[in-house]
Amino acid sequence: MPSRSSSRSANPIDKLDFDDNRHPPSTADGSDAGGLLRDDESLLSNVVDGVIERDRRRLRRRAVKYLSFVSAILSCLCAGSITAYSLYGPLFQSRLHFTQGQVNAVSTAAELAMYLPVPIFGYLCDRFSPRPLSLFAGLLFGLGYLLAALAYHSGPQKEGGFSPAVMVISFVAVGSGTSCMYLSAVTTCAKNFGRGKHKGLALAMPIAAFGLSGMWQSQIGSRLLSERSPHHRGEVDVYRYFIFLAILLFVVGIIGSLALRVVNEEELIDEAVSELERSGLLEDSPFFQRSVLHDSSNGYGTLQSSETIPNSAESDDADIDSMDRKPRRRSLDARRKTWLLNNETRIFLLDPTMWFLAAGFFLVTGPGEAFINNLGTIINTFYPPPSPGPPNSNSPATHVSIVALTSTLARLLTGTLSDFLAPTAQTSMFDEQSAKRFSCSRLVFLLASTVLFSFGQLLLASGLIQTHPSLFGVVSALVGLGYGAIFSLSPIIVSVVWGVQNFGTNWGIVAVVPAAGAAMWGAIYAAVYDSAAGDADDNEADRLCYGIGCYAPTFWGMVVCSWVAVALWALAWRGWRRRGIAV
Repeated sequence: MPSRSSSRSANPIDKLDFDDNRHPPSTADGSDAGGLLRDDESLLSNVVDGVIERDRRRLRRRAVKYLSFVSAILSCLCAGSITAYSLYGPLFQSRLHFTQGQVNAVSTAAELAMYLPVPIFGYLCDRFSPRPLSLFAGLLFGLGYLLAALAYHSGPQKEGGFSPAVMVISFVAVGSGTSCMYLSAVTTCAKNFGRGKHKGLALAMPIAAFGLSGMWQSQIGSRLLSERSPHHRGEVDVYRYFIFLAILLFVVGIIGSLALRVVNEEELIDEAVSELERSGLLEDSPFFQRSVLHDSSNGYGTLQSSETIPNSAESDDADIDSMDRKPRRRSLDARRKTWLLNNETRIFLLDPTMWFLAAGFFLVTGPGEAFINNLGTIINTFYPPPSPGPPNSNSPATHVSIVALTSTLARLLTGTLSDFLAPTAQTSMFDEQSAKRFSCSRLVFLLASTVLFSFGQLLLASGLIQTHPSLFGVVSALVGLGYGAIFSLSPIIVSVVWGVQNFGTNWGIVAVVPAAGAAMWGAIYAAVYDSAAGDADDNEADRLCYGIGCYAPTFWGMVVCSWVAVALWALAWRGWRRRGIAV
């Protein structure tokens, strides 16, 4: 019987045999004394190389993450071009001889195209990454604004120009492009920074940038792309302005399609699936039980016992079997996630407080959209002939900038302050101690913002601004503050009450209602305006309206709707407090 030492020397087994790059001993009996030393050096070298490569990958991921963040900010800074509609909307009346109803039809089409597809675009963004959506947005913007430029350049329809329907079609593309570019940017930031300690700031910055886009673009149009003729001094050259937007937004969409990348998305998916399994919610589902039993019958999900360690041939069969099981694993994970998200959507839709929140959002955002879209025509009603028109200090571009600045300020302030001051759920003794500090519910900020919003409408409806047009900036500031705060706080409240697991779908459902509100109040404003202007005929001047009767009935109705929204949100708040939800 050979000794153990001779057996070991005849068949040496080195701890570095797994290393394919090591230099093997020169002889089978291990006569090369330096072989093991060289193997140790090779192992150390491989470890160092691995650490360096890991650090390089980490730096690359960080670089990609922050480059994506810069690209997202750029996308949002350009995506809100539709908010400058009031800059050129009045020129559709005076140059293309559109009625107020046709002007509102164009803006309403853009609003509908911007809000109605939000759930669909959000779904596509989650499933196929933000980059294709950014490319699609660039194409929609480029084609939409190019077609709008050609339609405007063709002149009035009675003089051989394009039909107003062409302008409607072009702004449908613009509205859809707005939604695509905004969602691709915000989704990228949410996925890249959602697990970090600065996730609130990472989301607030692109949202605030979106609010600023209308301001700087309207200034470019009114100052750098304005007409130079003495008869139309200071008015934007709409044709050149549309060409500028088509090129700019197409280029930004291309940049986003290259730079908007979600880092470590596989880890996000794995963690989400693991969290679903740990939560215990899936075990209560008959669907889940059927899935587990089905896969267990095929050997999936079971552990091998220590007595059944396979040999090399069995190991090959096990590897093949493992490869066959991977698709089943992915299929089960997908079905688990789909079941849970569908169940959460059902809970969301059956919650009465959700309908209170959505109804209030509808009643407030519709008047806000109608005000922003009709700033230009409202200002013109203050200056009847033979007045030369509004001065530069009271021009539509100035008030678009005021609304954009105040809206951005409100979004940043309310989002930040509500995070610091909002109450937290008490789940432990430490939470009870922290709850003793001063706190202020997000609903307080929401209700106060709505009251400010209604004060702006009340000033306009009362007729005070008609006799003092210089005070119209106060109206724009109040509307901008309320509008921005409402759009900042509403998605936060949705995430707090119903969680973030199904946030895209839940917020997409609520975010659809501004489209209906904008359409309804745009139509009401147009009907009141055209009725006050009288029946339109071939005379261009008869299409324009001057005086308080052009808008006062509309804004009295908006004031009432704002206060109804306050009441609905108060009811929702009471329901959440009864359920112990700290909002």
